[in-house]
Amino acid sequence: MAHKTRRIQVGSVAVGGGAPVSVQSMCNTDTRDVAATLGQIRDLAEAGCEIVRCAVPDREAAEALRAIRAACPIPLIADIHFDYQLALIALDAGVDGLRINPGNIGERWKVREVVKACAERAVPIRIGVNGGSLEKELLEKYGHATAEAMVESALGHVRILEDLGFDRIKISLKASDIRRTVEAYRQLAACCDYPLHIGITEAGTTWSGTIKSAVGLGTLLYDGIGDTLRVSLTGDPVEEVRVGWEILKSLELRERGPVFVSCPTCGRCQIDLIPIAEEVERRLHDLPKKITVAVMGCVVNGPGEAREADVGIAGGKGQGLLFRHGEVVRKVPEAELAEALIEEARRLAEEE
Repeated sequence: MAHKTRRIQVGSVAVGGGAPVSVQSMCNTDTRDVAATLGQIRDLAEAGCEIVRCAVPDREAAEALRAIRAACPIPLIADIHFDYQLALIALDAGVDGLRINPGNIGERWKVREVVKACAERAVPIRIGVNGGSLEKELLEKYGHATAEAMVESALGHVRILEDLGFDRIKISLKASDIRRTVEAYRQLAACCDYPLHIGITEAGTTWSGTIKSAVGLGTLLYDGIGDTLRVSLTGDPVEEVRVGWEILKSLELRERGPVFVSCPTCGRCQIDLIPIAEEVERRLHDLPKKITVAVMGCVVNGPGEAREADVGIAGGKGQGLLFRHGEVVRKVPEAELAEALIEEARRLAEEE
């Protein structure tokens, strides 16, 4: 059963309260470079990013947000630490949300100023607890950054905002290991109904980080925990978005683009299937229509999987059968299989 949370708005995107799980990413450009940052945001939006975050390390970066927000096609979050004035500049620039921990902003009056500005603009605040930067007193109390310490940190920041009458809040509890992250979110979900932003922080490179994120986020989402997510990878943030969508699609939580089915190949395969499968996925990944595409290599499972898919191929000796909605379209020579399947998939998407 899905964890029931209250709903907030991040610009045009609803988060929590039964809204679809949204996909986020974060720019790795210098925020002060407006052109480069907007270029990356457009690439992210094209890949399916629904909310984007930018680091705001100094005043120049905060002031650049005005030009970025003016041309940004999706809701924009300002990521701020320590300096409350940067938050006020970002809010004045028109950002749609803040990622800020009120406990590290300083005196209460500074937090009050930020909260007042957020309330006036109906801008939410994400409290982002990271296992690598917990408060010193919590590390001393628990010995290290345990799940319990992370939850206590988050609830402490929440109380600061609640005491100031602010409740447009979402929370994240991220660690670099899966077990601690999952346990922290489970504990938090049991004691509050604020929407949760989920992720495995510093997950790793595109290869290893994708695996860790899929395991961790998949576990939480299957438990019904998570209202918005970011896959954190050391690499092109566009890949974060693609991985995020694949995780949601695999659990049938969201639909975007093709679902690919392909066999792992074995000694029965009599065509060079791997490059065919890779080419098909590469050239169809941006297809907006949700269709199932099967790339199968042998006569045992191939015909069955290809028939079940919207379009598919089943390999034989130096050739393959092209299927559409369970019916054989024609035989195709091996050298033409990828192109034939891609054309059939695009034709079907256009027709439907």
